[in-house]
Formats: sequence, structure tokens, C-alpha cells
Amino acid sequence: MAHTAYPQSYYAASANPAPSRPELNGEAETDVCIIGAGYTGLSTAIALLESGFKVSIVEAAKVGFGASGRNGGQIVNSYSRDIDTIERTVGPKQAQLLGQMAFEGGRIIRERIAKYDIQCDLKDGGVFAAITPKQMAHLEAQKKLWERYGHTQLELLDAKRIREVVATDNYLGGMLDMSGGHIHPLNLALGEAAAVESLGGVIYEQSPAIRIERGANPVVHTPNGQIKAKFVVVAGNAYLGNLIPELSAKSMPCGTQVITTEPLSDEMAKSLLPQDYCVEDCNYLLDYYRLSGDNRLIFGGGVVYGARDPANIEAIIRPNLLKTFPQLKDVKIDYAWTGNFLLTLSRLPQVGRLGDNIYYSQGCSGHGVTYTHLAGKVLAEALRGQAERFDAFAELPHYPFPGGQLLRIPFTAMGAWYYSLRDRLGF
Repeated sequence: MAHTAYPQSYYAASANPAPSRPELNGEAETDVCIIGAGYTGLSTAIALLESGFKVSIVEAAKVGFGASGRNGGQIVNSYSRDIDTIERTVGPKQAQLLGQMAFEGGRIIRERIAKYDIQCDLKDGGVFAAITPKQMAHLEAQKKLWERYGHTQLELLDAKRIREVVATDNYLGGMLDMSGGHIHPLNLALGEAAAVESLGGVIYEQSPAIRIERGANPVVHTPNGQIKAKFVVVAGNAYLGNLIPELSAKSMPCGTQVITTEPLSDEMAKSLLPQDYCVEDCNYLLDYYRLSGDNRLIFGGGVVYGARDPANIEAIIRPNLLKTFPQLKDVKIDYAWTGNFLLTLSRLPQVGRLGDNIYYSQGCSGHGVTYTHLAGKVLAEALRGQAERFDAFAELPHYPFPGGQLLRIPFTAMGAWYYSLRDRLGF
């Protein structure tokens, strides 16, 4: 089997040293077999191992190969659809539980970084930037909504204040969330994998799950081996493929693109983002950016429905970077890559159980860094028999994309075009 290497990203080029992990060969047995060594799988494994379970992870490529090692690296609270949408969709008890959990993922990340001494360039502070008055009004409402759920580390920024935070004329205001922040995402995943192994967990790389034999003791098959378990946790997200058809029918992989500049001088970096916060705008198809630990600007955006790799990523993203920071017109782009996230029709995560012993979480819809860490804790609780928080997610309604797999891409792209047109026209 050909070995799958990391894509040529800035994160892979600046990753902390990590051991090469074995393929699964032959038969093994465990309490819980987790499919996927991204944030969902790693977070679930840590929570289970801390509770005394025996855990093995099978990973198709390498730890953090998918979205966990390629994303924008921003710690963003709540879900891709905010708590007010959830309140309108579900009953008050379920909404209360989901609302309370909306700010937990970031806390889990910081706790893990501190507990396991993970070196991943953690920096505090994230900004939501408003381009239109309508977006600013939305942020004002969002601040009140989040404060209603006890989240108080928020500050509204007027036009003058946001220019002190980000050196561009694009924004008329924003909201600063000091419990937000940013990290080197691949180094976070590698640090969590080391934590899994320090607790006695086993990670097999280059070992894609090709079949799950369901039953009282499910068996996960890979090309050269199999693991018999009491429980299986499916954590492949956008890189799961068609392993479980009933899950892939309700979700769609989408690509987002990221570019990284050459290292900037201290003076230039400080002039762009003086407080070193990360930033995302409030458009439907949003731009997001931040400084790396070595003073590069990491800038991402764009969505490719169906997750094809675009031919020229820099050509897609660089114009948006220069619209935000024209002062970088002569700066070289050192890295450009794409990564997939999993979109659901509701843009809320899908959590559930197949039969009695196969659990899954998927479909972060672009809010994966924090949600996946929460999901791991919630999945572990359910396996320990405490299912109240798991059930709050599992009871969210989910639907297949209209038109099935054949038409989901054009339908979704049409919807995105409509919303991005509204953004441009300021509606």
C-alpha cells in the first residue's frame, strides 16, 4: 500500500517532530476502536483513556492528515449555526444544553494544552469583523445571545477600535472574543496524539478502515488487519469516504483554501495585527486570517463544493488578501493548500449511534476546531453511560441534501452564490 504523506502546507513544513506510527497488521482487540486520528478521534480517545478504557485508533493516512492539520487554526466559539437557530429548532431543555456546550470546546483545548504541555503557538483573542451595518447589528445581537448563556469575554468594537486591532479600512466594526484565539493546528493534533499514547492508547497510521463488521462485538477491517471492539467511534468527517453510506448521504465534503506568506518583519506583522488576534469576517463565504508563530500571515477563504482541489489556490485567495492588506502587494506566498470540511444541510453537527455500539460525530460545517474537542468529550460520556449531552446533539433534525449525491453540489453552490451576492450588495 502506498503511504499517504501530509500535503505541502505551512503546517506540515513547521510541524513538531513526531514518531512514525505502525500500520495495523494482523488481529487486535480493544474496548473502543476509533476510526480517524483527527481532533474528533483524538479528543474522544483522551477522554476515554482518562476514564480507564482501552483504546485503539486506525488512521487512513497520518495523525491530523485531514481538516485537523490543515484548517485556519482559529478557536471560534459556538456552532456554524448559532444558538438562536437551535432555540427556534428544538425544545427549551435541549437548547439550554446545547447553548451551555457552545463555549466548552475552546476550554477543553486550553486544558489539554496545559495538561499535556502541547507546543502549538496558542494565542488568545479572536475578532469577528463586520463589513456592513447589517453584519454589525448581527454581532450586537450575538453578544447579547452569548452573554445570556454566561459567555462574557466579549467586547463590541466600533470603527475606530477595530482599526486599532486590524490595519484595514474594510470593516466598520466588530466583536472581540477573548476566549477565542488561535493555534498551530497540526501541532495541536500531534500533541494530542502523544497524549493518547502517554495514556496507553494505540494509534495505527496508513490503516484505512475499509469495512465495519457490525454485531455484538463489531470488527473494524483495514487492508492488512482487523480490530475487534466493544464499541466503534466513527470520526472520519470529510475524509470518511463511503464507509458508512447512511452517513455520507446526509453530508458533503467541501474544500477551503489557505495561503501563507513568507515571514514578515516584526514591524510589518505588528502593523497588520497589533494585538496578534485572529480575524474572520461576517460574510457567508468568509475570509479568515492570523499571524503564525514565526510572523507569517496565514489567510484563508473560498469554498469548493464537492471538495475538488482547485488548480491555482493562490489565484483564488491572494486577491482577497490584497483587498484586506494592500500593503502586502510585494510579499511572496510560500505555501498554498486546500483542506476539506464536512457540510450538513442544517450546518449543525450530526451525532448519533448505529445499532447499540457504533457511535459517530461529523459535519462541523466549518466550525470544527472547537466543536470536535467538545464532541470527543460528549462521545466519551455516552460510552460511559451518561448520554444526556450526547442525546441533545443526537436529537437535532438532519436531512439528506436535495437531489441526492448527484445534485447536492450544484444546489448548494447556487445557495452559496445567492448568499454571497447578498453579502456583496449589503443586504
